[in-house]
Amino acid sequence: MFFVSLVMFVTAVGAIAVFGLNFGVDFKGGSVLRLEFHNSRPSVEELRGVLAGMTELKDKELNINLAGDKEAMIRTDVLSEEEHQKVISGLALRFNGAGMVERQFDSIGPVVGEELRNKSFVAIIIVLAAIMLYIAIVFRKLSGTLSLWAMNAATVIALLHDIIIPLGVFAVLGHFLGVQISAIFVAAILTILGYTVSDKVVIFDRVRENILRGSKEDLGEVVHKSVMQTLVRSVNNTLTVLLSSVAIFLFGGDSIKYFALALILGVALGAYSSIFVASPLLVWLSNRRRI
Repeated sequence: MFFVSLVMFVTAVGAIAVFGLNFGVDFKGGSVLRLEFHNSRPSVEELRGVLAGMTELKDKELNINLAGDKEAMIRTDVLSEEEHQKVISGLALRFNGAGMVERQFDSIGPVVGEELRNKSFVAIIIVLAAIMLYIAIVFRKLSGTLSLWAMNAATVIALLHDIIIPLGVFAVLGHFLGVQISAIFVAAILTILGYTVSDKVVIFDRVRENILRGSKEDLGEVVHKSVMQTLVRSVNNTLTVLLSSVAIFLFGGDSIKYFALALILGVALGAYSSIFVASPLLVWLSNRRRI
């Protein structure tokens, strides 16, 4: 299973290196325009055809998504207020009978976007550091029997596995389908870290209980028994989250669709890595440390 995980991880890293992450307006700056059409909403192709012909949008990146039954989200490079008004006027003139109403217009400068991106990376690093500190405190009584370094390393490697692979998937989706990484994706990553670490801690906690009860089996047997004792709990919790996330992905709006997809990938990988990555790594690293 290490080989399977390694292949997925390396493939994801390769996709990120080759395709890069398609950052949205939140991270690289730009403008977001949300429109509502009360009568008949034009298609993406119709909107793109009109916008592409506007002088104000010439040579600017353009991303259009439909939301709900009546709304359309238009993302582009930073627009001045004058350009914004000309775009609105041009759309209103072209789709005169569609009952178009502007619901939102936001602009984020590239400096602000870069700052938000950097803060997002810092937030993820802080969460990983806090998790390591938490494990060191909670399992300190095992320091004489089980290496806290091995436990922390196994947890962090498994968590990186849980977030790097979804990033690789989104790199591919961004390259071929134009899916963008926004601030809500960072919220999904932090949620994945918070949720999946609990799965790993539950297994490690059962390992601690079995060791403190005086089990005479070697570490591999103790970890295997602990995984089996917590397996039903892990599967049931994961399925509960997956069912709700799939429902959001299928029936929710476009604004949270890819948040749900990131959760689906991360939570499923978290359950997998707790059993097939973190637990075997704990045994392997602990045995190497003894050697």
